[in-house]
Amino acid sequence: MPDALSAPLVVEFPFTRSLGPVQSAFLTGLRERTVLGVRTGDGRVLVPPVEYDPVTAEELRELAQVATTGTVTTWAWNPAPRRDQPLATPFAWVLVKLDGADTALLHVLDAPGPEAVYTGMRVRIRWAPRRTGAITDIACFEPYESEETAESTPHSGEFADPVTGIVTPARLDYTYTPGRAQSAYLNALSEQRTVGERCPSCRKVYVPPRGACPTCGVATAEQVEVGPRGTVTTYCIVNIKAKNLDIEVPYVYAHIALDGADLALHGRIGGIPYDQVRMGLRVEPVWTEGARHPDHYRPTGEPDADYDAYKELL
Repeated sequence: MPDALSAPLVVEFPFTRSLGPVQSAFLTGLRERTVLGVRTGDGRVLVPPVEYDPVTAEELRELAQVATTGTVTTWAWNPAPRRDQPLATPFAWVLVKLDGADTALLHVLDAPGPEAVYTGMRVRIRWAPRRTGAITDIACFEPYESEETAESTPHSGEFADPVTGIVTPARLDYTYTPGRAQSAYLNALSEQRTVGERCPSCRKVYVPPRGACPTCGVATAEQVEVGPRGTVTTYCIVNIKAKNLDIEVPYVYAHIALDGADLALHGRIGGIPYDQVRMGLRVEPVWTEGARHPDHYRPTGEPDADYDAYKELL
């Protein structure tokens, strides 16, 4: 049994969204050290605010200001903060019902240890010294001894220079360990070969192999070398340059049915102007020294494949 492959994998992208009037007022308010909620038809104040009542689906627009103090309703201790979490030292995740609100806000509590945290404790907001109109404008909550509470008050939601959109980085770090079938596939790629597995029932060859036939549900083990040439089945033209990707736009990304395979894989098409790529184009892989996968696929110069030859692989 060969050693299992394993490698760190990071999926990261910036998530960009525009804001409606309610979310815009909420985030702009945080920048101005003001916490706003939204009032429902039955008088409840929801913090964070939402644009539609979660019970009645009624559109909500009436804003209300709540206090910067509140009460912990529940909590969980985090002894080992991860990268980009709000605090670098151990802290508590807390749900805090701010005074004047009827729902709780999730954030973090700066406390010396779990013994200092309890349901019902009074806390207040510690504002970030530099605020931009984001939930991180609340640096954290901190213990607060006062028992005084406050009611919500109406607020117009109007501020100078309102925040109308946000960009939030999304990142997932994990270690990927492929199974037997994909390990064989990756090892073959390092030798500039492409292998799939044949289903013992329907006889289809799947590339990349999955270890089981998705149609028949039976295990696959018979390895089949396919390609290296193949046919473009479908494609798209990419016009937006990806961060940290040294490829000039526009370029073409395509589904390619390698000869002998019954499942199309994807790859970049090069060596031809983007507006000349077409369905049925015959292509072959281009490898770079030391690479574990083809850099791109280029035209072979063969006549285009007939549509009937690949229509079942679309």
